[in-house]
Amino acid sequence: QVQLQESGGGSVQSGGSLRLSCAASGYTHSSRCMAWFRHSPGKEREGVAAIDSDGTTSYVDFVKGRFTISQDNANNTLYLQMNNLRPEDTAMYYCAAEIPSVWCTLAAGDFGYWGQGTQVTVSS
Repeated sequence: QVQLQESGGGSVQSGGSLRLSCAASGYTHSSRCMAWFRHSPGKEREGVAAIDSDGTTSYVDFVKGRFTISQDNANNTLYLQMNNLRPEDTAMYYCAAEIPSVWCTLAAGDFGYWGQGTQVTVSS
């Protein structure tokens, strides 16, 4: 059973940085898609960034140039480095995985495994 555990959330001021981590366990397939989603009250859940087994990344437009997704394959850990944070980035951030995966997108329905989330709050 794949398990995902996020950490690294917190409260920062506008312009600050945070790095989220997602420790993954319980899988052996090398083919996978890992991603970060976020959800804030009153808004739809939205994909933020995704990365596949080969390291190919994709980002939603509103985080390009500010957020970086990466992975440490040796330690089965996914990261999201978030710089120049804005109040509108305030949300619960979730790690998601599809293992094994055929493709890697930011469509929530493609992911079968989800973490519990970590809260990010950005004040102005």
